[in-house]
Amino acid sequence: MKRIFLAIAIVFGVSLNAQQTPAPPQSEQVAILGATAHIGNGEVIENCTIIFKDGKITAIGADLMVPTIGTMIDAKGKHVYPGFIAPAKSLGLVEVDAVRASDDQDEIGEMIPHIRSIIAYNSESKVVESMRPNGVLIGQATPQGGTISGTSSIVQFDAWNWEDAAVKTDDGIHMNWPSFFRRGRWWAGEPRGFVPNDKYDEQVGDIKMFFQNSGAYGKTSEKEKNLPFAAMQGLFNGSKRLYIHADGEKEMTDAVNMAKAVGVEHIVIVGGYRANKIADFLKENSIPVLVGRTHSLPEFDDDDYDLPYKLPKLLVEAGLLVGLQNKDAANFQTRNMAFYAGQTVAQGLDKETALKLLTSNTAKILGIDDMYGTLEVGKSATLFISEGDALDMRTNQLSKAYIDGRDVSLETHQTELWQRYMGKYEREKAGQ
Repeated sequence: MKRIFLAIAIVFGVSLNAQQTPAPPQSEQVAILGATAHIGNGEVIENCTIIFKDGKITAIGADLMVPTIGTMIDAKGKHVYPGFIAPAKSLGLVEVDAVRASDDQDEIGEMIPHIRSIIAYNSESKVVESMRPNGVLIGQATPQGGTISGTSSIVQFDAWNWEDAAVKTDDGIHMNWPSFFRRGRWWAGEPRGFVPNDKYDEQVGDIKMFFQNSGAYGKTSEKEKNLPFAAMQGLFNGSKRLYIHADGEKEMTDAVNMAKAVGVEHIVIVGGYRANKIADFLKENSIPVLVGRTHSLPEFDDDDYDLPYKLPKLLVEAGLLVGLQNKDAANFQTRNMAFYAGQTVAQGLDKETALKLLTSNTAKILGIDDMYGTLEVGKSATLFISEGDALDMRTNQLSKAYIDGRDVSLETHQTELWQRYMGKYEREKAGQ
């Protein structure tokens, strides 16, 4: 009998802590009426009507006839945005850093492009669930660690399992380019601060050799199966992107030159802290940049005090395709990406251009702009309604969110705790 009660208690406890049940497929037409629609490509439509059915937008505009069937949502005075996209993060791959059993973001090995993040993606992650109330509805589940970390996939944040979550599987391979400088080992008598990395040339040589061998492997007709080399073939035929995680001018330049020399078709810089120093080079080679978070301190003593804040603006003005990425921050902070974009507005970037850093630009960089990133007829109805400006933490209060037309829950374990303790506070305030 005790075992039965224990089993019931465990099941009940799990149910209390589980993710909100994923929304069912859209069953009837939905019309959002009277909103200010931020299309995601720089365009804004006032008093806009947005109609979607079977998960796709069927009509959008200011002069549409109001439909007479389906669900009508009065959004006058509110704002509608495309779902924000969070690239190059290990969301769903690690839940608690200190609990090894919940950490699948880093596998053993240095050159492991065949490691697929999608099969380790946890669709019931509480961290993933906490993205939705701020409008972050899509992400790129990205492996970490090593030199070539593995293969990422793009997912939506309301699913039963990784198969349901997948938007685009195996979209790209992520590589951590070695640094030309390293921090001095002061305990070994080296200077504090940065010193040259005396193994840089050797590390770059190893990477180049791996890419060359992968390219040669793809050109042979009869071969024994080599999983790492086979996983690299998408880089050479254009079906995958190479995401190069690098920050310094020399590192980015060397990485791009190497990748182009061995025949990689699509290259993306992730981080790009010094990208403004080589903006012309990146533009000439059509290299987009996923810039690190703006809420950061300068890395070097001679940097402008506001360089992290204004870097996206500098790159946009230089003519680069730019998105935002939550580099070097904990996964849970990814929900604040809208406010990182808002910071660029404070630095002089136009508000709708700042919005593109989270929507259309990032969708183009990831290769999913045919269905996501903007509010357009024929594209996925992945969007949300905010009470105010979504880039302002004071007014980004979501009332509705849809992923592929499905009305997803905005409840999380955090909102449940807020309601619980707010109720306690109210009772104590009333003297009960």
